[in-house]
Amino acid sequence: MSQLVDKPLIMANNMTDTIIKPDMTTPNHTEKSNAEPNGNTAGQSWFNRPIPGIKQQLTAPLTAVETEPSTKCSNCHSMITNTALIFNCYVCPHCDHHLPMSARERLNWLLDQVDGELGQQFTAKDPLRFVDSKPYPQRMTEAQDKTGESEALIVMYGKLRNLDIVTCAFDFRFMGGSMGSVVGDRFVQAAEKALADKVPLVCFAASGGARMQEGLLSLMQMARTAAAIERLRIAGVPYIVILTNPVYGGVTASLAMLGDIHLAEPKAMIGFAGKRVIEQTVRETLEEPFQRAEFLLEHGVVDEVVHRHQMIDTIYRLLAKLSCMPNVDA
Repeated sequence: MSQLVDKPLIMANNMTDTIIKPDMTTPNHTEKSNAEPNGNTAGQSWFNRPIPGIKQQLTAPLTAVETEPSTKCSNCHSMITNTALIFNCYVCPHCDHHLPMSARERLNWLLDQVDGELGQQFTAKDPLRFVDSKPYPQRMTEAQDKTGESEALIVMYGKLRNLDIVTCAFDFRFMGGSMGSVVGDRFVQAAEKALADKVPLVCFAASGGARMQEGLLSLMQMARTAAAIERLRIAGVPYIVILTNPVYGGVTASLAMLGDIHLAEPKAMIGFAGKRVIEQTVRETLEEPFQRAEFLLEHGVVDEVVHRHQMIDTIYRLLAKLSCMPNVDA
């Protein structure tokens, strides 16, 4: 009993898990217990210990390409927002590659004022009841749903600056821009409108050729369009063709190569038969730039290769000169 009294009274502080002697009142004599829990410091309460929070994983903010609808360049494979493409006339800002434009976008881009549209009353028929992997009417319906257009050629008339013109454009998304009876009807109506008003006719060609689903009727459009162009030539009405990528087949053999002046966009593929067909025929490999616009310019097929940014100015200057307008800007 005396041994217990002689020993100093030891009090345990349950809050700090430290043992404090009552006769040692100064903090310098505070001793830390060997059984102190991990993570506690001297004099720190268990309730006041630092609580680790949830670490938030910081992510980089999304770029405009990731948040806006974008298009992949077919040449350099870079992603460009659709807004940037529209403001840059569908020319890649990284590699200067000319991406395709829809027919309606191209005509609205060319004309400063649209006064009307021609040929919407024409609709395609199925006289041959043609069926390949799909019936012809089904292909037409799918193409109309895909493009929002009723046919592969769109015709508008309006003003290019101070010039009244009639202009048409092929939409390659619509069954490869193939030329059927409705395309021929619309082109002839555009030529007749230009002839009646004595205003120039401008055509943006982009086609794979005649439409096989209409057989002989599609081939007849070559003669119809050529006759309409000849009437323009006799009357002295200017007709300019802009060859875009690609132009092949019956369109090349008719309306695309009968203009007074032929312009082409850079690196556009232009020809009658395809490159692979020619290679199989002559049994030779045809290297670049065979059938490119620059190759045709070198061989005298086209008059000038024009960048899309300079296309409107070039068309206006040529039409003004052909129309004998004075004081045309250089």
